[in-house]
Amino acid sequence: MKNFKKSIIFLLSYTSFWIGYFVFARIFFLLYYLEKTKEIGWAESLKTFFYGFQLDLSFASYLSAIPFLLFTFSKIIASKKMIFSINFFTYFCIIFISLLLFIDAGLYQAWGIRLDTSLLPYLNTPELMISSASKTQLIWGIIGWIMVSVSFSVLYKLIIIPNPAFVIYKSWKEFPVFLMIFGTLVIPIRGGFQLIPVNQSNVYFSENMFANHASLNYTWNFFNTITHKTDGNNPYVAFPTVIANTIIENSRKPLLTVPKTDILTTPKPNIVLILWESLSAKVVGSLGGELDVTPNLNCLSEEGMLFTNFYANGDRTDKGIPAILSGYFPQPVERIMRMPNKTRSLPMLPKKMYELGYETSYYYGGDLNFGNMNTYLRNAGISKIVDGNQFDEEDWNSKWGAHDDVFMQRFEDDLSTEQKEPFFKIALTLSSHEPYEIKGDYKFGKDTEDNLYRSAHHYTDSIIGKFVDFAKTQTWYKNTLIVIMADHGHNSPAHEGPYFSPKKFHIPMLWLGGALKNPGTKIDTVSSQVDFSYTLLQLLKGDVTGFNFGKNIFQVSNGQYAHYTFNKGFGTLTKDGVFVYDFVSNIPILSEGKNTKKLDSLGKAITQMSYQDFLERK
Repeated sequence: MKNFKKSIIFLLSYTSFWIGYFVFARIFFLLYYLEKTKEIGWAESLKTFFYGFQLDLSFASYLSAIPFLLFTFSKIIASKKMIFSINFFTYFCIIFISLLLFIDAGLYQAWGIRLDTSLLPYLNTPELMISSASKTQLIWGIIGWIMVSVSFSVLYKLIIIPNPAFVIYKSWKEFPVFLMIFGTLVIPIRGGFQLIPVNQSNVYFSENMFANHASLNYTWNFFNTITHKTDGNNPYVAFPTVIANTIIENSRKPLLTVPKTDILTTPKPNIVLILWESLSAKVVGSLGGELDVTPNLNCLSEEGMLFTNFYANGDRTDKGIPAILSGYFPQPVERIMRMPNKTRSLPMLPKKMYELGYETSYYYGGDLNFGNMNTYLRNAGISKIVDGNQFDEEDWNSKWGAHDDVFMQRFEDDLSTEQKEPFFKIALTLSSHEPYEIKGDYKFGKDTEDNLYRSAHHYTDSIIGKFVDFAKTQTWYKNTLIVIMADHGHNSPAHEGPYFSPKKFHIPMLWLGGALKNPGTKIDTVSSQVDFSYTLLQLLKGDVTGFNFGKNIFQVSNGQYAHYTFNKGFGTLTKDGVFVYDFVSNIPILSEGKNTKKLDSLGKAITQMSYQDFLERK
């Protein structure tokens, strides 16, 4: 009986050990993001432990299942191997879960989401995934991982590890008792006796999304998203298909016709599209942002056509590229660019440009395998591709690829040679990607992530300014439209209000060059990246077949809208209102201005039908 009691205590202690670990993990997360924790207040912070306990207990029970089962069979197979197996499993889990602890903290800083399957596609290129972190972050992350792993391993050994005296003994009578105890784990695993098992929405208790995210158990969230990947069903169905299509068409159809605008000096100008990595309107003075981060872009805005209400449709490059070149909305979780079987059927701007007689090329100073970009570009029908393999390693920063000055110099060199016109050239910069390794001085310092961001974009701005100066000296410039556009929205610099508010997705788009008829103008139409291909092709009198989500930016209407997605949520806005929605909690994150009910319906309809389109593509 004495050993039986000790056995029960061990099992309870084992599960409690993991609950204690997850309490520590939540404390770590709140301290890591202390500024955000201060914003929600200590009362709200304490609630994260109360509401998060359900998922903590659930995953602690998952982790207890194998040790409980081994412990149970030790009653009929009295072997020291049982103790060894329990201990080996536990130490492995401590090391692995501690690694996830630090990955989760870094991921949240960059993406604003807790650890989930969004990480997995990047494992194909681990060196580039690691590249998002600075050397200092990597060193301290590894040190922290080791310290946490060792500390909890020692704690387990000193307090929890079973004593062979009460483990290694046969007891056929106790076997069914412990088997029953093992079976009861299903109750905390599923979160109780209710019909629907516990899920993320159970811990979402606050109007502040950071508080909700802090309540989530990061390991539960990670493994839950792995085991609940799409099964071919649409989780975003809000209306019957006919009604959803009607909602979209009623908003979109009036915005499709070609307005009588006199924009270009020639019917077939050369097009140079510069995609500026991670540039946010928050640091562009001409868009109401910080004045001194992008001085060249601010000056160029005065001599070009500036789109002041332009938005990214996503917050990663592999979301932005299909939005820009295929007019295709990104999905709340999946990335279509990573699925060649689906991207083959997408409409492609480069293919349409080729049909119009354009030579097409794409320049990038990094690894095109990242995010499966290479396959997407090949499917897009681009004739010439220049990537990081064509640059000397000495010209690379230590992480992503060639520095922007080296990369853009190669772009200039190629454009200096005699060009077959018309041409369509795309250049994607990279120096302003995390960890913001640049040449020269860091104008705004390196003391904070936001200042690193500012310094990197100030550097890239100087390179873009130099390129435009070069372009103006070329014979082809007078017949060329240069488009400068960010590839996606960004969380830096930190902004007031919800993390996923339109401020994160507001980006610059500037048209300039000799082919632009009306320089020095501003277009305040609400639009987004998915509208770019549709608008450009209509200006060039090209075929817009397949671009089913885009609309004409120059169609002046108060009904113009932009729609963006983020991890399990969306935002839809017009000039008069904004509606941001979270699918986990099924509540609005932000609802301001006029016609928010209409924006609610439109946003849900777009999310539903774009995801259905995604599912049906083969």
